[in-house]
Amino acid sequence: MLIALIFVVFPFCMLFAAISDILSMTIANRVSALLVVTFVAVAPLTGMDWAAFGLHLVAGLLVLSVTFALFALGGMGGGDAKLLAATSVWMGFNFTLLQYLVIASILGGILTIAILAYRKSPLAAITGQNAFLRHFADEKVGVPYGIALGLGGLIAFPESPLAMWALERLSA
Repeated sequence: MLIALIFVVFPFCMLFAAISDILSMTIANRVSALLVVTFVAVAPLTGMDWAAFGLHLVAGLLVLSVTFALFALGGMGGGDAKLLAATSVWMGFNFTLLQYLVIASILGGILTIAILAYRKSPLAAITGQNAFLRHFADEKVGVPYGIALGLGGLIAFPESPLAMWALERLSA
């Protein structure tokens, strides 16, 4: 049951956030809340010691502090800030968190450049009414960074402590 929760909840939330951001330019609070609540419920049952558990929560709070400041300055959306912090709780205060942040940043940069190029292309005028592409074509809206955060989370997830624990149990 724990292994199923680990392998279903996190990937589902990452995919849901990415798709939601594509379609509506929003990431619902319930996605971030589900990530944090699931981590808090599952991590102690895996045998994670309290110090490590606390460091996971500290990682989330630290990332939330930085992303909240970026949100206040207009540098990122509120849903992106909360998703980044909730994902950081799963990664922990270790190399996996750094890996996630770097991957999401690289993907976000590529995504931003691609969307800016698309917006300047004639293709945007033709495909701009499509449900999946309308926000990409609209120069008045930002970049749906939840795509990069979701993909970055999925790429880094196998190295996260809970995923490693679950993979060890499956291989035993």
